[in-house]
Amino acid sequence: MWMMLFMVLPFVAIAYISWHVWVMLPWSALWKSLIILAGILCFAMLFMNFGRKFDGYPLPVAQATYEIGTSSIFILMYLVIIFLVLDLGRLCHLVPRSLLYHNWQMALGIFVFLFGIFLYGNLHYYNKVRVPLELKSSKPLPKDYKVVMASDLHLGYHNPRKELARWVDMINAERPDFILIAGDIIDGSMRPLIEERMAEEFHRLQAPVYACLGNHEFYAGHPEAKQFYKDAGIHLLIDEAAVVDSAIVIIGRDDRTNMRRKPVKELVDSLQSSIFRSALPLGSSKNLQYSIVLDHQPYNLDRAETAGIDFQLSGHTHRGQVWPISWITDYIYECSWGSHQRGNTQFYISSGLGIWGGKFRIGTQSEYVVATLTSDKSLSD
Repeated sequence: MWMMLFMVLPFVAIAYISWHVWVMLPWSALWKSLIILAGILCFAMLFMNFGRKFDGYPLPVAQATYEIGTSSIFILMYLVIIFLVLDLGRLCHLVPRSLLYHNWQMALGIFVFLFGIFLYGNLHYYNKVRVPLELKSSKPLPKDYKVVMASDLHLGYHNPRKELARWVDMINAERPDFILIAGDIIDGSMRPLIEERMAEEFHRLQAPVYACLGNHEFYAGHPEAKQFYKDAGIHLLIDEAAVVDSAIVIIGRDDRTNMRRKPVKELVDSLQSSIFRSALPLGSSKNLQYSIVLDHQPYNLDRAETAGIDFQLSGHTHRGQVWPISWITDYIYECSWGSHQRGNTQFYISSGLGIWGGKFRIGTQSEYVVATLTSDKSLSD
């Protein structure tokens, strides 16, 4: 039912916008028809994003088609909001009818507003925000650690290799001890990653990279995505763990797209015997290693707390990318963005370094996290 509604709503929105455009523009029927048809064709390009239909086009054409199609859905949403506000204003006798009929000044005003807001959104997307984060460990650490964290790179047709190269330089400038990526490195198609040999860029990173899968790796093709991670030199953790300096355990969860992935409590329990206990003094039962979980989608945060995890990094939400979708993600998730605390477990939900679809950030930000992990003896007392 909800899926059917989701599929029908865009077409209702197109009909609603088309009618408003038709009655607002004081031009001939031919010109109005051409403008409406052009808008519909732009929106139709969005459906080429499904089933990897872009892969049959030359790379520059596929990139342009992807950008136009995915950008159109955000423009469509804002046009619906604008016309709904105007219609409600007219019903409340706050907006005169003349503004909505045969009024090229109003049409020009709407165009200028949309151009301005999406130009801002595009420029804001390219401004990658550096988010500092302090992590205090009650467990002994051999030294202080600097960790760069990111999620949702969405490398593909709209985030090409030259953009990835800029991100790699940005991360290297931080001189981290290790790097964590919480899934969705790949957007949807492996073709642009392979043709542009993006795996080579990851080899320029000057610290080990640990990552988990996201839902988009499943869209791209699970085996192909795993091979890309391997070619890129990324330590991909799928319901498994890695140990850093015998003091930090990094657990990467499979994405919840796999309904049979292991629960986080089961992962921790199974690792107790093989990894955690290796660092314990004889006769001790307490875990002395700082535990980090990479879990792409931030659902069921209480389960990480119950499992005794110290810190979890997630992404996936993008915090909606543009307002007012951020209101929806804030409602759906316990925490859709930023730092969060549950008992002794600390979380960070990233809004993403990259983005899906149109390159717009309105009311949200593209970000990477620079965390300092230090041992705080007062917490262990």
